[in-house]
Amino acid sequence: MTDMPLHAHSAATRGLTETERLARLRLIRTDRIGPITFRQLMMRFGTAVRALDAVPDLSARGGRGTPLSPPPATVAERELEALDRMGGEDLHLGTAEYPARLAELDDAPPVLLTLGRRTLLRHDIIGVVGARNASVSGIRMAERLASDLGDSGLVIASGLARGIDAASHRASFNTGTIACIAGGLDIAYPRENAELQAAIAEKGLLVSEMPPGTRPQARHFPRRNRIIAGLSLGVLVIEAAQRSGSLITARLAAEAGREVFAVPGSPMDPRSRGTNRLIRDGAVLTETADDILEELASLHGGIRRLAGQQPADMAPIPEHTAGTVPVPAIDDAERKTVFDLLSPGPCAVDDLVRLSGLASGAVLAALLELELAGSVQRHPGNRVSRLETP
Repeated sequence: MTDMPLHAHSAATRGLTETERLARLRLIRTDRIGPITFRQLMMRFGTAVRALDAVPDLSARGGRGTPLSPPPATVAERELEALDRMGGEDLHLGTAEYPARLAELDDAPPVLLTLGRRTLLRHDIIGVVGARNASVSGIRMAERLASDLGDSGLVIASGLARGIDAASHRASFNTGTIACIAGGLDIAYPRENAELQAAIAEKGLLVSEMPPGTRPQARHFPRRNRIIAGLSLGVLVIEAAQRSGSLITARLAAEAGREVFAVPGSPMDPRSRGTNRLIRDGAVLTETADDILEELASLHGGIRRLAGQQPADMAPIPEHTAGTVPVPAIDDAERKTVFDLLSPGPCAVDDLVRLSGLASGAVLAALLELELAGSVQRHPGNRVSRLETP
C-alpha cells in the first residue's frame, strides 16, 4: 500500500456546503442528540440546518423546561480549526467518502474525525481485539495473525489499548492499520502508546467520533468498540476474560451481522474463558490466518485490496431537500399515550405503534420530542426506553 496521507477538507467534505458541514457538527454536539436521533432528525428535516432550527421547539413540546439549545457555530468552527491544524479530516454520514460498512449501523457516528491515510477505509478491514494484560503466547499469536492477515490484503483495525491491540497495530504497521480511539485524535491514551499513536497517524489511520481535546472516559470505550466492529468484515478476539471490552466488541460485531472469530486457549487461563465461550456460542475457531480468510472468501468472494464504491442502498443523505418523513402535529394526549407505554426496559418502536393505536408518524414524532426533552432514550435495533424526566 503506497497511498499517501490526505490533508485538508476538500475531498472529505465533497458535496456539503460549509454551512451544512458546520450545522451537522453542531447537531451531533448538541446535548441529548446521539447518532440515532441525528438520523431521525435528518430523515425528517432533510438538512442539519433545518433540524437545528427545529430542535428547541421540539424539546419544549416534549416537556423540557428550558428548550434545548445547540452549541453556537463558533464551537464547531473551533473544532474544525483544531482538526485542520493537525492535518485531519471530517467524514460525514451519507457522503461518498464515509465508510460504507460503518454507515450500515443504526448508531453510526454522524461525523467521523480522521488523521492519516484515509484511503485505508476503502480496503477490506478485520478487527483484532483482546486482553490488555495479554500473555506472551497471546501477544505472539496477535503478531502472527495480524501480520499474515495484512500480507493477505486485509487492513487491521483495533483500539490502541495495551496488550493485544498494540501488538496487532505494530504487526500490521507496514500493510495497513487503523486505530479507533475513545478520546480526541490529539490525546494519547494510554500514555505508553503515545509513540505508537503518533506513528499510526503518519503511516496508518486514526479515527474518532470525539472532538479534539477530549480525554477518554469509561463510557467512551463501548462507543469506540462499535466503530471497530462497524468498519470490519469481522472481528477476531485473542484472549478475553468473561467480562471484557473485547467481548463487547464481539457482541456488537455479531449484532451488526459481522463474523466473529476467536482463538481458543487453555481453560486454566481466565484470559481464555471469554474466547472459549465465544467459540461455544458459534464464533469461528481460529488458529491461523487461513481460518479467517477461508471464511471471508466463502461469504464475500475473497479479499479486495481496494474496496469498491459506496453501495447503491447507501445513497448520500440529501442536503437541500425536504425531510423524507412527514412531521405530523401531535397533541398532549397522543404524546402521553406513547410515554405511558414506555418502561426502563427497551421495547421495539413497532410494538409502540401497534399498542398505542396511533399512526406510526405520530409515534415517531412523540418519541423525537420526548427524547429531546430528556424523557426517552434510543437504542440500536429501533428500540426505545423511558428515562426519568429531568
